[in-house]
Amino acid sequence: MIFGTGVDIVEVFRMRDAIKKWGETFLGKIFTMREIKYSNSRRFSHQHFAARFAAKEAVIKAFGAPRRYPIKWTDIEVLNDREGKPVIEFHDDALKLRKMKKVSDVIVSMSHSKNYAVANVILLKKRR
Repeated sequence: MIFGTGVDIVEVFRMRDAIKKWGETFLGKIFTMREIKYSNSRRFSHQHFAARFAAKEAVIKAFGAPRRYPIKWTDIEVLNDREGKPVIEFHDDALKLRKMKKVSDVIVSMSHSKNYAVANVILLKKRR
């Protein structure tokens, strides 16, 4: 059963400019070390950072009421499984929210081009 859905789009140049302007301070506030390591290992790292940022935003939108349930950016981690499929891992306050809302599974899809990155997230609950 679908609990919530969220979508977000990011202009890659904005991510590139933020990283250029604020560097490691910005990256550390938004991304985990595993996300930073993965994205920096890719040829067009800004596209990968932008896609992960879009996925984090989509998760927040899928939960709804972000002011009522504030979570840190790094509490939502966007990784890839062994086959390259994106997966979401929750930490700290995001994990508490997931448990509180009884979200059993997360479906995430991301895509990026030279100029844009987009992500879609569906939060699922088990039927009773």
